[in-house]
Parts: sequence; structure tokens; C-alpha cells
Amino acid sequence: MDYQQVIESLKVAYGRESAEKRDLEDKQDWKLAERQAFLDLLRLEGKQKLLEVGAGTGTDSLFFQQQGLEVIATDLSPAMVDLCRVKGLEAYAQDFLGLDFPPASFDALYALNCLLHVPAQDLPAVLEKLSSLLRSGGLFFLGIYGGIEKEGVSDKDWHHPPRFFSRHTEAFMRQAVEAYFEIVSFKTIPLEKSEWSFQAMVLRRP
Repeated sequence: MDYQQVIESLKVAYGRESAEKRDLEDKQDWKLAERQAFLDLLRLEGKQKLLEVGAGTGTDSLFFQQQGLEVIATDLSPAMVDLCRVKGLEAYAQDFLGLDFPPASFDALYALNCLLHVPAQDLPAVLEKLSSLLRSGGLFFLGIYGGIEKEGVSDKDWHHPPRFFSRHTEAFMRQAVEAYFEIVSFKTIPLEKSEWSFQAMVLRRP
């Protein structure tokens, strides 16, 4: 599948039913810890304006807004964006390559488990786009499931249509992000009873 095919399929998969289910889910403690650590770093460096891409129902964006940051949320799903707006967030239905903001608009980016939908061949273009939206010295939290090299539509997915995933090893992701960012930290979190791991990266635009 190419990028546009993936995006159009995900818009359907992440429709109203999926959005409402996700809005009721609780986050794992380790995800909350990574989010708090990124907030602490933003405060330490005086970063104020944050863009979340792949914001889903807006749970993380709302957290950052409640902590005093100026936040904009984006997601490719109009249903997800509707739930962001219900929470009082400024939110827009935009995919990665369609992010419609001037260059260097943000101090920080936050992307949790969304870039895993980007085909490997399109990942450089997406990372370049995200880098362009950061100010010099800006910080980017990128959290993604990986640990293996595997790409394609999941035949075990309950979403309709089934979603496309692109998962990568730490070595692959390091090489991919280093073309556009400095790596501040790269943490690999093993997942119980899974061949995957969670890769938590804090990146900086030079």
C-alpha cells in the first residue's frame, strides 16, 4: 500500500465506533511516565507551543494543555478530531504530509503510536515534514511499537478495514531519525509476552 491508500483506509478504520471505544481506554502507567518525563523536559527548557500529531481522542493533548502549554492537536480521522474539540482543544483533521502550518511554528512535537502507520518508503518524507515544523532546538517525542521488521495489514485487527502497520528495529529507527534530528534519548521498553517492544525517543531539531 502506498501512503495515500494507507491514509484513506485509516480514516475509515478510525471512524466513530473506534473513536468512541478509544475515548474510554486508560493509558498504561509506563506511557504516563514517558509523557510526564517529556513534560518535565519541556518545562526545563522553557518550551511552550506543542503540536500533537496522531492525537486520537485528545487525551495527551488535553494533559499538556492542562499543564499550561499552548497545544494544537491533529489527527487524520475527523471522528477523532471531533472528540478532541469536545475536550476544548484546537484540533484539525490533517495527515502527516498534509500538516498545514508554517515552517518552524512549534517548540515541541508529540507523536505516540501513529508513525507506525507510515510505510517505510514514506517515512523519510514524514520525518522531514515534522522536522520543518519545529523551531531550531525544538524537541520531538516519538513513541512507537517496534523491535522487529514487519510491514503490512494486520490479519488479526478488529478494525474495519484492518489497519496497515510498519514496525522497525531500533537500528532502523535510529538511522531514520538521525537524518533529520539529534537523538536526545532512545529508550527501548520490552513488552510482556510480545515479540514487539516500545521505542521511546526524544529528538531535537538541530
